[in-house]
Amino acid sequence: QVQLVESGGGLVQAGGSLRLSCASSRSIFSAAAMAWYRQAPEKQRELVASMTSGGTTNYADSVKGRFTMSRDVRKNTAYLQMNSLKPEDTAVYYCKYVEIGARAYWGQGTQVTVSS
Repeated sequence: QVQLVESGGGLVQAGGSLRLSCASSRSIFSAAAMAWYRQAPEKQRELVASMTSGGTTNYADSVKGRFTMSRDVRKNTAYLQMNSLKPEDTAVYYCKYVEIGARAYWGQGTQVTVSS
């Protein structure tokens, strides 16, 4: 089992920034991949950003140039730096840990609310 704890969400005005953290109970260096997803009310959960074990990142078109995913393997923590936030970024953000072999674990989510 892998426990993931997200933090850093909150209420911010449009144009502002937040940094989300995802602390893992297992080494993130050994993960096949880690990712951030989000789910807005009445919408499906969508991929925001992902990072492979080798550190390659990928972003949804809607956040490219504004969001940056990073990690600190010493702290077993992944981050999502979110800049130039827009009201449409409002959602619950979830962290995902994917094992080699594709089993996945989710955090409990953290709410991000962007006011206009």
